[in-house]
Amino acid sequence: MMPNTERDRWRGSLQALPVLRGVLPVERARVPAEALAGLTLAAVGIPEVLGYAKIAGMPVVTGLYTMLLPMAVFAVLGSSRHLIVAADSATAAILAAALTGLAAAGSERYVKLAGLAALLTAGLLLIARLARLSFLANFLSRTVLVGFLTGVGIQVAAGQLPDMLGVTAPGRATVPKLVNTVRALPHVHLADVVISIGVIVIVVVARRITRRIPGLLIAVIIAIVVSWAADLASHGAAVLGPVPRGLPSLGLPALGRHDVAALLGAAVSMFVVILAQSAATSRAYAAKYDEEEFSEATDLVGLGAANAAAAFTGTFVVNGSPTKAQIVDTAGGRSQLSSLAASAVVLLVLVLLTGPLAYLPDAALAAVVFMIAVELVDLAGMRRILACRKHEFAVALVTAVAVVVLGVEYGIALAIIASIVDHLRHSYSPLNSVLVKSPEGHWRTTPVAPGARSEEGLVVYRFGTSLYYANAAKFAEDVVTLAFHGGPLRWMILDCVAIEDIDYTASAVLAKVVEGLHQRQVRVVFSYVLDPVRRQLDGYGITATLGPGAFYETPTEALEAFHAAERTS
Repeated sequence: MMPNTERDRWRGSLQALPVLRGVLPVERARVPAEALAGLTLAAVGIPEVLGYAKIAGMPVVTGLYTMLLPMAVFAVLGSSRHLIVAADSATAAILAAALTGLAAAGSERYVKLAGLAALLTAGLLLIARLARLSFLANFLSRTVLVGFLTGVGIQVAAGQLPDMLGVTAPGRATVPKLVNTVRALPHVHLADVVISIGVIVIVVVARRITRRIPGLLIAVIIAIVVSWAADLASHGAAVLGPVPRGLPSLGLPALGRHDVAALLGAAVSMFVVILAQSAATSRAYAAKYDEEEFSEATDLVGLGAANAAAAFTGTFVVNGSPTKAQIVDTAGGRSQLSSLAASAVVLLVLVLLTGPLAYLPDAALAAVVFMIAVELVDLAGMRRILACRKHEFAVALVTAVAVVVLGVEYGIALAIIASIVDHLRHSYSPLNSVLVKSPEGHWRTTPVAPGARSEEGLVVYRFGTSLYYANAAKFAEDVVTLAFHGGPLRWMILDCVAIEDIDYTASAVLAKVVEGLHQRQVRVVFSYVLDPVRRQLDGYGITATLGPGAFYETPTEALEAFHAAERTS
């Protein structure tokens, strides 16, 4: 490892660099490990991105393109040393849902529209950087993300069954497609079924032994060899056919105004997923290696540039991949040098080894995609949510069902709405309490209930979040519950430790509450008021209504003032 003083010197110099923050410093002793991690990433990632291209409805070779220039661009411009950027199942599914009906899957027009979607997504990411909107990543909760990806996994897996069975099952939506697949079962093609089962068995066995074995790559290679040796195409098994060799050609995506309008909604959906998934992955590894720093703002630039590179190289939207990051980390990679090594391997494959892909059976590729999709179905995560937070499980379940039944494009919209509603639910009905001194002299919280008192003649009431238009009525309701029931009330201390803001509507409610308490001869004072909140109370005229001596640093200080007032009365 590099000595701390030398590492600090490197960090200081890197802060001024706009590039290579995820690569430098390069320790010579680590280069072999980074190269090996890059080779491992390529071995596992190549069959995956072929599958993601199939999910997106793109020519399979475009999956390889996502691991070429887009991956390398993020490695150079991003700041995270661990985030791996390439094709991703969730964004591929959103893209396919948006492009269906606009052009024939895999056609030149379809590819250009996919490029436009990537360009729009890149624009949104760069706008988010300029407007400092990286905080939006926090609005797609982990709960909703688990439900969304589970729904995507079910939808994608169901969509692969016809190719795995060698049958035709018309229908765009998941449920009709499943129904038609079941109806077509008497006509399954035995060769395709055997190929699919073989791929699944190989992958499962490899994973049971160790995740370091690239089971997907082994399954794809065996399927290609068997297809070539047995000439499966002549026996009715569908195969990919010729795959273009060489580098992707540079070109403009579709740029029509109507095309932009048709794809902007999907671009927003992909932008949100990229923002949430990439930020979560970067944060997780920054926490794991706590000596490392990363900038979400810089990563937005890298992600935007990577998607722009995808748009102009004939491929589709790319995203930060937690699974690929895990692959590299497990293989010993600790910087973006692994990504650059993987891009170099993909370059060699594109130049020298695309020929054998022509023999890859469609059933084998469908089985690869099926296995990828099954891993997205996070039953363990859903069970954990159910055990801990039943109402959040309901949100995750509704999101998953919406994706399966309504489609990915509606599912992501519902996921965003569900995240916001879940947040608002917490702030709308916060955990409010009455504070009571324990015999040891410590404050403890008790529920708000009719007649509750901190001590005779006094209530210390704590509101659990900021006051705004939606929860102001709850605040007033609690005050009425406390003040209008029980023994005589002489002081009410409003503890504001959790209040960071009071909006205009809430200020009007607060002023009315203070007026009502004063009419009942109840003294109203505040404790733990933040300076910005104090300025708001001054501006709303509430401070003047309260009179002098109404603000205290702590509830204990306010309690002492109450006792002093009681002694002099």
